[in-house]
Amino acid sequence: MPAHAPDVVCLQETKAQEHQLPPEALALEAYPYAGFADARKKGYSGVGILSRRKPVDVARGIGVEEMDDEGRFLRMRFESGLSICSLYVPSGTMGPARQEVKERFLDYFIAVLARMKNEGTPTIVCGDYNIAHREIDVFSPRACATTTGFLPQERAWFDQVVERVGWIDAFREVNKEHKQFTWWSGWKGAWEKNLGWRIDYQLVTPELAPRVRAANIYRAERFSDHAPLTIDYDL
Repeated sequence: MPAHAPDVVCLQETKAQEHQLPPEALALEAYPYAGFADARKKGYSGVGILSRRKPVDVARGIGVEEMDDEGRFLRMRFESGLSICSLYVPSGTMGPARQEVKERFLDYFIAVLARMKNEGTPTIVCGDYNIAHREIDVFSPRACATTTGFLPQERAWFDQVVERVGWIDAFREVNKEHKQFTWWSGWKGAWEKNLGWRIDYQLVTPELAPRVRAANIYRAERFSDHAPLTIDYDL
């Protein structure tokens, strides 16, 4: 992280409640301001934001108790008017019951996205959306067609977010290439052969789209089943 020196770091699936974090995790010299939205269940879910600049407001949750108990959304507002959010959409990989939870979350969250878009302030929603939007965003559209994260209704939800609500996929503003993935399964050779999915996004309000300058998926080291996504903005 120091080598890339981001101004803001958004974290998902922190799996720790704030009081469980060691002092060194909360005393980063470069990031004196931190916010977390924890799950009630220990060792589960959770999101966070680390910032170089002091936010004027930190808001947790989407206003739905069922979802907020899982620690899935955090928003920081800054004096400049910019808002940055960290999002962790539920996964449906544990079966039909969790897929139902995921789809309920998506139904609630599209209303949150519409409300934030209509505020008219520049906003970035960074996170693990657990959805690959287009065919270009998976290693094999045919193989993934019936898998949670690439189901027709999930992709249609993303269509609505972009085409009807009006959010912009910042990464695709500067990178239209295939095989740009941020997540790889535990299958043998998936990472090495780049058999991945792009499920991590930064969605931005339209006024920020022209300000996207570069995007990078960091693969020089492997930290988890996800790779860090960095986007540079001219602000």
